[in-house]
Amino acid sequence: MPTVSELKDFSTQVRRDILRMVHAVNSGHPGGSLGCTEFMTALYQEVMDYSEDFDMDGEGEDLFFLSNGHISPVLYSVLARTGFFPISELASFRKIDTRLQGHPTTHEGLPGVRMSAGSLGQGLSVAVGAATAKKLNNDSHLVYSLHGDGELQEGQVWEAAMYAAGKKVDNLISTIDYNLKQIDGATDDVMPLGDLRAKFEAFGWIVLEIENGNDIESVLEGLKKAKAETGKGKPVCILMHTEMGNGVDYMMGTHAWHGKAPNDDQLKSGLDQNPETLGDY
Repeated sequence: MPTVSELKDFSTQVRRDILRMVHAVNSGHPGGSLGCTEFMTALYQEVMDYSEDFDMDGEGEDLFFLSNGHISPVLYSVLARTGFFPISELASFRKIDTRLQGHPTTHEGLPGVRMSAGSLGQGLSVAVGAATAKKLNNDSHLVYSLHGDGELQEGQVWEAAMYAAGKKVDNLISTIDYNLKQIDGATDDVMPLGDLRAKFEAFGWIVLEIENGNDIESVLEGLKKAKAETGKGKPVCILMHTEMGNGVDYMMGTHAWHGKAPNDDQLKSGLDQNPETLGDY
């Protein structure tokens, strides 16, 4: 099991990957990707129990579904550096005939990708279905999903939330990237989310919070607590407070980098703030 220092080094390298991938093709979504780096690192480097031999059935292992698919750079980097596919393939991000599309797709056959995530709001439904299948198959493993906070403005999310609680899908842990920003501005300005804890609790979920989702130790502790709450008749929601663009000073505190690539000078600045730890692709 990796040390905290090793997990921090892993996260730093992932941030470098994100910046370089998006810069190379002048497109992509660095903001949310950087904000979820510690979460994805913790999930794949320590928390989840999964097989190194990927198959879509996922029997006898934990599963992860990325609902806010535009943050594909962080998913691809973590998957590659965890061993799902060659790290060198990160250089093909968003290029013609690549398996690393702007939004993850299953028809590309990329190991680690279990759902196509383009239209927001669909991931919770998929995760609930997978978790239900595990219960029917007497598979004791868990299902994890990740969602953007702006994504919760989609009605399908709440239909799935109602179903999960109503059917006691208690092997599901859904995390909300609660950075209070989306593509058009602050969530409070675009469509206020209100009291998310109260809403999920009203729908019948167990709700936990990670106050600093950009601190690897806090994320690990939060996920540990969430796992302890499974099997109690209710699905589990984590409200994870993060900073969009975390680790790159000029990207933090604004929604502007939701879907914008850095130029050459900005790339250099971002890389200088995140020194190479595991070797660039």
